[in-house]
Amino acid sequence: MPDLILKPERAISVGLFRKGFSRTIASEHIDELKFLAETAGAEIIGEFTQELEKPIGATQIGSGKVQEIKTFIIENEIALAIFDDDLSPVQTRNLEKAFEIKVIDRSGLILDIFSKRARSNEAKTQVALAQLQYLLPRLTRMWTHLSKQFGGIGTKGPGETQIESDRRMIRVQIQQLKAKLKDIDKQRELQRKNRSQMPRFALVGYTNTGKSTLMKLLSDSDVYIEDKLFATLDTTVRQFELPSGLKALLSDTVGFIRKLPTHLVASFRSTLAEASEADVLIHVIDVSNPFFSDHIITVNETLESLKIKNIPVIMVFNKIDMVENIDFMSQLAGEYNDYVPISALKSLNITTLLQKMTDVYNQSSRIYKLMIPYTKMELLPFIYDSTEIIEKEETDNGINVLLRLRDASQGNFEYKYKDYFIK
Repeated sequence: MPDLILKPERAISVGLFRKGFSRTIASEHIDELKFLAETAGAEIIGEFTQELEKPIGATQIGSGKVQEIKTFIIENEIALAIFDDDLSPVQTRNLEKAFEIKVIDRSGLILDIFSKRARSNEAKTQVALAQLQYLLPRLTRMWTHLSKQFGGIGTKGPGETQIESDRRMIRVQIQQLKAKLKDIDKQRELQRKNRSQMPRFALVGYTNTGKSTLMKLLSDSDVYIEDKLFATLDTTVRQFELPSGLKALLSDTVGFIRKLPTHLVASFRSTLAEASEADVLIHVIDVSNPFFSDHIITVNETLESLKIKNIPVIMVFNKIDMVENIDFMSQLAGEYNDYVPISALKSLNITTLLQKMTDVYNQSSRIYKLMIPYTKMELLPFIYDSTEIIEKEETDNGINVLLRLRDASQGNFEYKYKDYFIK
């Protein structure tokens, strides 16, 4: 018997923009929504946009546009309508009643993608919490009816069963998931402390900019890579070597995107803690994307909302092999003062990037000189694994070591080795 191939849901996208909003940027928003829909398993059959001074309270879009969309839905057998901006529960209910199909917003779509891509226990717990927080104000009989009738995108995961429960039961489950995440946070914090002496770099950036490709290249490890949005949900940490021979850690975090649901960001706060505790952030940017400057702003705003600041950042312009305009890179030099152009896919300019990572790390570190007696040789393995050895000399009394250590590790190190410092 041949494998059953599920057809993608036939869907439409709907975008509302304030009058005077750039049509080019509006088009890019709708294109990104289409990419999200395809990632979730839907096929966009029609695209609708409307310019208004402000959203309509009952339906977000005007009544004439509602009727236009309804006619299209009937004529083209559409099963799903996806709105680019968040809808209130009332707006969702009114639109579903008017269209007689499922209606979800961008946040619901992103949550659906996350639910399908979550692999680890931590990611599944984080997504489940975000889904329940999203669904709680939308728990109505209408939602229960639609979840049973339609299935598919927007009804996957914890919400599928919890929609039929009352709000009290949902709140209980939210508290249970929060408690579970706290336990996971403690485990992660312990893991980070165990490797705290090693230099730590974290990859951040807009979704689908090539972070995982860069990580695979730098760490020479097997990392999952796919040309889709949010291919990476779980934070991956790999060891690699800097040009000096110093062992360091590199973490890859979930990609950001504009209008990322706030409750989803909050749920993934423990995962993103890898970035908050890094010595250096590597902001990976797809420079071949015509809207990369907007993506930079989105990432910076998201980092700020997570209170990730006062950490050195290296701007990495990836995918330079896909830039056709030969004058483009020189134009970037006039706009951005300090960046590293690379192609992770083609392994272009990676040596320059590694040297930049070394230089930035060194700027936030200190030099120490120690004499370790031969009777204390058990102290050396930790020093060799956790610091950058600049010089080493054997003497009659012990081993003199000149080393470099990052700022964040100096307190514990100075306390542990204070008796062996050479002034």
